[in-house]
Amino acid sequence: MFEEKSEVDEATAVVLSDPTPPAAPQINADAFTALSPADRMVALRRAIDGPIVFTHGFGIEGQLLFHWICERNIDIDVVTLDTGRLFPETYELWSLTERRYGRRIRAIYPNNQSLEKLVARQGIDGIYDSKQAREACCDVRKVRPLDRALSGAKAWLTGVRADQSDVRHAAGLLGRDAARGLLKFNPLFDWTRADVLAEVAVHNVPVNSLHAKGFASIGCAPCTRAIEPGEPERNGRWWWESGHKECGLHLPRQQQAR
Repeated sequence: MFEEKSEVDEATAVVLSDPTPPAAPQINADAFTALSPADRMVALRRAIDGPIVFTHGFGIEGQLLFHWICERNIDIDVVTLDTGRLFPETYELWSLTERRYGRRIRAIYPNNQSLEKLVARQGIDGIYDSKQAREACCDVRKVRPLDRALSGAKAWLTGVRADQSDVRHAAGLLGRDAARGLLKFNPLFDWTRADVLAEVAVHNVPVNSLHAKGFASIGCAPCTRAIEPGEPERNGRWWWESGHKECGLHLPRQQQAR
């Protein structure tokens, strides 16, 4: 008996028919554009033969994606990079989120020897001395732990949105992390912050209490401040620096401080 295919099935079929080796699958982004972000994740899971890792930073985007992952029971490994310098409010949200959804969020920590050497070299707050020092801290606390989190994965799921910054706009809905040999998937790429906030409100998704105090993008406590109304949301990150506002997680690896 003939069964009508759904949009999710059509998107999956495009992926499965691609001849690219499974270690670095190629996906036609056009097949995913018409889908909702939740359906995009379902289609990706059907298409990828192997682990998919979602790196959750407990921002509003990540909270919404985690809600859908749990609601749809999508087989995606959820991890967070605990730098050791997160806000107390972030740890509170982490605990609340696990209780709300009945699921553990796996923590990835910095290598203790690398972290000890970093602090011995530049001090506990050496990040303020130079951009190179700050990037070195991000490298030890975030980028290298990300390498471990994504080891063996076939796809990396993120909460990146195009309207967050020029760097993130260039990421696209679907990309390839050539250095790690995996697909990078940004299901909220074409959503605005207002879209995300509206959906979070509809589903009563728990969010960081710092958002109500003017914090838009929340990272490590020493590196994040509240912003003024109308100010770009990434301005609250590494506010003492000029240029782009990235830690290195979403930059091509040749641009990362090592």
